[in-house]
Amino acid sequence: MARQLRLEFAGALYHVTSRGNRREDIYESDFDRGQFLIVLGEVCK
Repeated sequence: MARQLRLEFAGALYHVTSRGNRREDIYESDFDRGQFLIVLGEVCK
């Protein structure tokens, strides 16, 4: 069973996590990780 949708509201703070299945790596290289952080930063603006 899927979890219920998270409540969202303006001005709220959210904790974002990124983890692979069974805690496997989700980035193939430091470059990939850097690109993810750039995109995340732009989305947060």
